[in-house]
Amino acid sequence: MANITKAELVEQVAAQAGTDNKTAAAVLKAFEETVLASVTKGDKVALTGFVSFEQVARPARTARNPQTGATVKVKAKKAPKASIGATFKKTVAKQSPAPKLAKVAKR
Repeated sequence: MANITKAELVEQVAAQAGTDNKTAAAVLKAFEETVLASVTKGDKVALTGFVSFEQVARPARTARNPQTGATVKVKAKKAPKASIGATFKKTVAKQSPAPKLAKVAKR
């Protein structure tokens, strides 16, 4: 199992879309910025069947310091949440075929 770096993702997206790396990098950056800005202001961003991003409110609570056993008050906060879509789950579970990827030229 390999980890894909951002640069490798840009190369693969460029090959898949039939465009150059500069354009693919710009689109990926625009996607990241749009999701971040939208979720930060409280909107939910959903790519049906793939993934959805939203902001959730975490209530204030009392926690315990594991070293001392002392109770600590934790303030309420907002946190990001990502939910994986059904199509994505079925594909990873091999219940649906994965898309064919374009060949990326080796450097």
